[in-house]
Amino acid sequence: METITLIEHKHIVLAVTGSIASYKAVDLASKLTQAGAIVEVIMTDSAQQFITPLTFESVTGQPVYTHLWKAESNGGLPTHIAHVGLGEQADLLVIVPATANTIAKLAHGLADDLLTVTVLATRCPLLIAPAMDGAMYTHPATRANLQTLIERGVYVIEPEEGRFASGLVGKGRLPDTPVLMGHIRRLLGQRGHLAGQHVVVTAGGTREPLDPVRYISNRSSGKQGYSIAQAALDAGATVTLISSAQHLVAPIGAELVTVNTALEMERTVLEYSTYADVLVMAAAVADFRPSNIAEQKIKKTETQGDTLMVELVRNPDILLEVKAQRQETGFPRVVVGFAAESENLLVNAKSKLDRKGLDLLIANDISASDAGFEVDTNRVLLLSLDEGVKQLELRSKMQVAEAVVERIAVLLEQSN
Repeated sequence: METITLIEHKHIVLAVTGSIASYKAVDLASKLTQAGAIVEVIMTDSAQQFITPLTFESVTGQPVYTHLWKAESNGGLPTHIAHVGLGEQADLLVIVPATANTIAKLAHGLADDLLTVTVLATRCPLLIAPAMDGAMYTHPATRANLQTLIERGVYVIEPEEGRFASGLVGKGRLPDTPVLMGHIRRLLGQRGHLAGQHVVVTAGGTREPLDPVRYISNRSSGKQGYSIAQAALDAGATVTLISSAQHLVAPIGAELVTVNTALEMERTVLEYSTYADVLVMAAAVADFRPSNIAEQKIKKTETQGDTLMVELVRNPDILLEVKAQRQETGFPRVVVGFAAESENLLVNAKSKLDRKGLDLLIANDISASDAGFEVDTNRVLLLSLDEGVKQLELRSKMQVAEAVVERIAVLLEQSN
């Protein structure tokens, strides 16, 4: 797992309470540490019935705090007021998993152990992830306690449906680490440099049907578009992700709108970009589509000889339509395009930048085996009218996305 810029160097206090789901907190602590965070763990007495402090010390490299009064060598705090220090230095306090008992204590302001005292002393954002039996989660007392915490500004991750250790099935399961990480990123990034901005991102290659089972498409995986959506969320933006890459999981916090064809993409982009601050057109939209779609599967026996003739018609140029819309309304304020080229990369990219009225264009050579389609890395050129051409050497698509979002923030500032 690579370092996550948003999480790197952040102080995160991870509190673990007495639930069978506490084993998932170990993986979360490990992934946060790998992402670059400084993770300090508080464990309640009940949590230690399920897992040992040594486990968390091993994955975080930090001391684990288990008792309000004992000396640090025994798992407690070095002084009787150090819980204040834990809370004050934290960028985020996360309770994973949060039991019904802990939720009740927090709702009523109790302070009878290290965790509850630290929560009352801290001023950083608080995130909790409830995990319990389904009947406990839906009990009116638990629902009322959660509502109280939400009204105080606590960020609550909704548990998932699933099977419990008891064998029963219901809502109350702790989500897996990728979901928890997504929520943590969403909360940490809420005051980023794109806070208050609406960013629309398109991703994936469109599919143009030939018949009910076949379609024409391209090799675009959608990974770069999804990375840009995540980077925009990390920067605090409200993100709409218009995607034909239905095999990928949308970033937590993004509004996902699924499409298939270029015509669906056209309608959806024009609708959502009407009042958007930013449009990032990362999708690889098919230039052509079959003029006729067979109602039934095309059979070999229905073709003439060994060939099948398919007539193609041109798809609309979505960016040119956005350009016309923008000239009338002024929105989107910033438009970003992509150019995937197999030859004359710079010449073709410059032509597209000017012709389509773009503020920024990301160009990449699709003939490279280690960049572009279907891989996790990219090597691109950033072209803009004011700054010319900037080359980004081979790096992860997330790092490319962060560079693009940083440039978008500058362009938005210039447009004010």
